[in-house]
Amino acid sequence: MIDLTKASVRAVGALVRDRQVSAVEVVRAAQERIERYEPAVNAFVTVLREESLKAAAQVDRDVAAGKFLPLAGVPIAIKDSFHVQGVKTTAGSKVLDGVAAEDATVVARLKAAGCVVVGKTSLHEFAFGFTSQNPHHGDCKNPWDLTRIPGGSSGGNAVALACSFALGAVGGDTGGSIRMPAALCGVDGLKVTYGRVSRHGGIPLSWSMDTVGPMARNVGDLAVLLQAMAGADPKDPAASRKPVPDYAEAARGVDLQGVRIGIPHRHFFEVLEPDVGATLQDALPIFKGLGATLVDVDFPAVDPVVGAHRAIIFSEAAAAHDALVRERGGEIAPEIVPLLQAGHFFSAPQYLAAQQARRRLIDDYRRLWRGFDVLVTPTSPIAATPIGATTVTLGGKERPLVRVYLDHTLPFNLTGQPALSIPCGFTNKMLPVGLQLVGRPFDEGTLLRLGAAFESATTWHEKRPPVDRLKTS
Repeated sequence: MIDLTKASVRAVGALVRDRQVSAVEVVRAAQERIERYEPAVNAFVTVLREESLKAAAQVDRDVAAGKFLPLAGVPIAIKDSFHVQGVKTTAGSKVLDGVAAEDATVVARLKAAGCVVVGKTSLHEFAFGFTSQNPHHGDCKNPWDLTRIPGGSSGGNAVALACSFALGAVGGDTGGSIRMPAALCGVDGLKVTYGRVSRHGGIPLSWSMDTVGPMARNVGDLAVLLQAMAGADPKDPAASRKPVPDYAEAARGVDLQGVRIGIPHRHFFEVLEPDVGATLQDALPIFKGLGATLVDVDFPAVDPVVGAHRAIIFSEAAAAHDALVRERGGEIAPEIVPLLQAGHFFSAPQYLAAQQARRRLIDDYRRLWRGFDVLVTPTSPIAATPIGATTVTLGGKERPLVRVYLDHTLPFNLTGQPALSIPCGFTNKMLPVGLQLVGRPFDEGTLLRLGAAFESATTWHEKRPPVDRLKTS
């Protein structure tokens, strides 16, 4: 009998549609793992035990009635910054705990495809951080080493997937919040093109950079989840009306003949943790063996990008949460309040200058991409660091972790490009390492094609943490 908690999204959907197993059986299997291992890792803010079983029973009735559900019975986890009808949304804070009157658009679409929400996952407060440490709901822990961070802000999603609490997850990415935890926990995460997926029903951080994307345990599953999630939405004016391609078909390709992969040695490969650098050097020839051509890229300096990103995200976050900070700032984590207030120190001309710099950057990157199809970088220059650490020594210098973790990911939030993180190996301490693929706007299909091809030639995405040591009861 197949282990339903380790099967793919596609396999589970087919089994439930063919009535070989029931959606209730699938959800119960997920719940058993959550009950057994969740206390050690704290992946969830809210576990939906009764609600998910009722939803699964409805899926079974729909299937029996002949309704086609492409993701029938698939257990999914939702970052707790997106609304799930009838469930509280905290955004990792204690000043937000209202019960949602409706689903976020992305949640509604996944439910309509047959998915069952098993819980709302842990995150950094207001999604404004990279560790998923949280004084209100408890720290989320990396299942590969419980003394280390899982990354953030979508840390709970990555942990839930690594521990097989869910088969898919919905995350948000404004500076790397899907890709970084995916890399640190050894799962897959896709930051979509800005506007590819509706943001309606999510707690905003930076409305001109916020994206909603899928997380899963392999690229093929990302593709089918994105298929259900993507598309125009009248409730989100930024949601694109561009047609949604067949992502599942794109992810079936394993031949990379004719694909040009750009390798940006400047910035991305210059200063890496030794084990991360060695892992990436082993991974790059795999693409070449699949038929791709590797092209050296002279990548522009990233420091100006960081400055523009900071001005925009701080200004927009301050505007989004100003009333909460003024009225209930004493109940927000002390390290988060200054981040939410920082935007008040940027003038309107500075914010507009950052948006103008962003426009120039988009044009520069568009020209740069003419020389290749996809850029390949490390998702992060380091593996997961200990809980509580704020700096790391890298390249002989002590560096702030916030810069180290985000400098590889945030440039592509500023430009709105899609970027995919996939597992590509482990350090000597058995900590996962992620590889980032970056594409042209709305070319998620090419990223999925390359990611699926890489995973067809490797087994890194199949590795799971030794969860038996997590058992606490």
